[in-house]
Parts: sequence; structure tokens; C-alpha cells
Amino acid sequence: MTVYPVVLDLTDRACVVLGETNLAARKAQELVAAGARVTVVAGQPCSALTAAAAAGRITLHRRVPRSADLRGAWLAVDASGDPRLGRLAFAEAERSRVLLNVVDRPACCHFFAPAVVRRDPLVVAISTGGASPFVAAAVRQRLERMLGSEWGPFTGLVGRVRRRLRAAETPPAQQAAVYRRLLQSPVRALLRQGRLAEAEDAAARLTQPGPPAPGRVALVGAGPGSPELLTLAAQDCLADAGVVLHDALVHPDVLALCGPQARLVPVGRRGGKPGPEHADVIRLMIELARAGEDVVRLKGGDPFVFGRGGEELGALREAGVRVTVVAGVTAATAAPAAAGIALTRRGSAGSIAITTGHGGPAPARLEQLAAAADSLVVLMPLANLGAIARRLAGVLGPERPAAVIAAAGWPQQQVVRAPIAAIAAAVRRAGIAAPATLVVGHVAAEPSALPAAVRRRPPPAPRC
Repeated sequence: MTVYPVVLDLTDRACVVLGETNLAARKAQELVAAGARVTVVAGQPCSALTAAAAAGRITLHRRVPRSADLRGAWLAVDASGDPRLGRLAFAEAERSRVLLNVVDRPACCHFFAPAVVRRDPLVVAISTGGASPFVAAAVRQRLERMLGSEWGPFTGLVGRVRRRLRAAETPPAQQAAVYRRLLQSPVRALLRQGRLAEAEDAAARLTQPGPPAPGRVALVGAGPGSPELLTLAAQDCLADAGVVLHDALVHPDVLALCGPQARLVPVGRRGGKPGPEHADVIRLMIELARAGEDVVRLKGGDPFVFGRGGEELGALREAGVRVTVVAGVTAATAAPAAAGIALTRRGSAGSIAITTGHGGPAPARLEQLAAAADSLVVLMPLANLGAIARRLAGVLGPERPAAVIAAAGWPQQQVVRAPIAAIAAAVRRAGIAAPATLVVGHVAAEPSALPAAVRRRPPPAPRC
């Protein structure tokens, strides 16, 4: 079924509800809240209907509902649960041109009451065309969490700005730029904190006439791959961005979260293939921001964990560009978790070291890290995996468990386990490709392969 979504103005419209249960009372209350004049026909009305009638919110007729009760109505709801009445009511609605909803009977409906998120004057309606009210309610619950109470006053504020801009005959493109500036500003945060006067002042400054404001850059972590692991702040940045400069390993499902206006520019290197120099990427970010663009520099994992985000932050600040950092879920913890590897385990592993195999640390440093920590995580290990494994075997012994997790959290995820001396050969046989993460330590073994003393250790007593 294909439906056409609309929002109805029911102010002072005559609406009818048929039925006597709490469901009928709820439908009547929703119509009253929308400003309608509501009449309910019920043989044995529930207490909620009786109370609403006593308070003067509805007109109540205490008798068995009939299809003829729809005549003269603008909109009606049959919540009686009587299949025969529903069929007759639908036929009457067709004749009388009344919009009718027969609850739980999609074939007898002209409209479907949506699940609603209210942040007046912002109203979000979710409908499944009557197919699954449960799904509509589940989506509503998610939107309730995403859209905080500040969205109501923010919508009103933007509406007032819009009226001023239209009265001044501001061109549409300039209006859109103002709205984006407001959306990305601290105004919503101020409203959420109840600082209404400060929010109004900030909005007034942002909407003053003058040359276009410079853009900004957000250094955003895309996480290890799955879009479900993006933070809400990262999703907001992607939705609002004008230009997204993304690494080669950012998953297409993450890029799909970018707004339709976003220009996607790949700036990453992969597998030794040619690509832009890092200095060129920094220069591009600065040029775009100075031209008024809102730029997202999208990096796999976390930009500040072997992502060169610190270099970019320093260069952008030195150039006078507004910059924000949105941390991501680093593959150093997410990849082991996706493989069921706990980097710390009581009695087995109480410390973690994280390094990178890309470029590699000084020879002594890798051995020092491995000797100092119970669990060692090596990001981007594949290019130098053989050399890394030999060095680690020299300090940890050839039998120390190791695991390589490739495409962590993706449908094609692979996990290869082997002693450190054999891990490189096992990875070659499995055809592992980047992105991948190496974990070395007893935690990398299958649980059944843990030292017996660790396996027998009783779990800690629960604490109150």
C-alpha cells in the first residue's frame, strides 16, 4: 500500500469517535489535543470517556453506535472493534466523504493515525500504513531520544528568523546558509540548558547581514566500520556537512549517512596505491573552510589514535579555522570486542598496550611494549606482519597466542588465531585483507586454550 503523508489542521472541525473502550478514549483525547470538536458515541462508555464528557472536553452520546453517526463529521475513528459496524461505517464514510479510520482494519481506512513525536511546533509523524503499529512505536521511541526538548523552541526561533529574512527579501540560497549556521551553532545547546535569552542573542548575531561567515572543520571518527558504532555527534556532523573528505577504509554504509547536499571526496591511501599527500589534505581543508564550507574530515576509528588528527588539529588552529573533534570508537578496542576477545581479564590480563604496524616504531620500542603489557594491540599490521611477529616471538616466545581480526564488525569479518610465530603464515593462507588488527597475549587464544589456572579461577563474588 502506498500512502500520501499529510498533516491535518483539525481546529474546530467536527470529529466523531465510535466505541466505548479506553482505546476510544485515547483516540478522542488525541483529536481534542489537535483542537477538534469531538463527539463520542458509546453504549457503555468507560470511565475515561465519562470523565472527559463531565469535564466538557467531548460530547458523549450513550447509545449503541451506528454508521449514520458519521454524517456531518469531517473526520471519524471507529474504535468499536465491531467488524460489521466497521464495514457499514466505511460505506457511509465513502458516501458522505468523511475521512475514516477503522482501527486495525487497513482496508477500511482513508487515513492512518501515526505514532507522533511532539516538540511543538515541530511534529514528527511515523506511519507504516497500518501494517505494523509496533514498528511505528519503536521508531518513535528512538526519535524521542534523538530529538531533545530544545527542538521545540529551536524550531520556533528558526521560524521567526525565516519570517524576518522573507520580509527582507533575502535570496533563498542565503536563507539556507543562515539556517545551516543556526543548526550548527551552540543555540540548541543553550536552549537545552534553559538559557533562552542567551540563545536569542546568539541567534541574532548569527543572522545579522554581512559577508558569509567562514566555514568550519570537524575531525570525525568513523569507528571501525559499522555505522551503528558512530556517535550521535558524528551522525549530526555528517548530516550537515557540505564536503566530506574521507579515508579509503570508511565503509560505504557510513558514507550513506551524509546529507544529500554533501560532496564526498576520497583523500585516503590504501595498499600503497597513490593518493593525496597529508599536507595537501590539510591545505584542502583550510581552503574549503575559508570559502565558507562546512567540512567533515572523516577518519576510520578515532582521529586521535594513530589517525594523525593531532597534526590536523594544530594546522587548522594555526590557520585560524574553527575546528571541532568528534571522537570515534577505535579499532584497538572494537576489533577485539567484535571477535569476542576481552583485552583485560581478571587473573590473565591486567594491562594493555596499543601501537601501530604502519611505518613501525623503533625496533626496541615494540619489544618494550610487548614485555610491559599483558595484551598488545597492533593497528594496521598487515604490511609488516612477518617482521612484527618475528620480533614479538623473540621477546614473548613463539607460542604466545595471537589473533588477527579483519573487517571487524562487517558482514565479511574474519578472525585468524595462531601462535605468534605462525600468525603471518596463517593470515596469508586465509587471504586476509585490510583493515585488520593484531592482538597478542593470552586473551587472544580460544577460551578453552587459556592456562588451566586461569580457567579454574572462580568468578568474583557479586558486590551489592
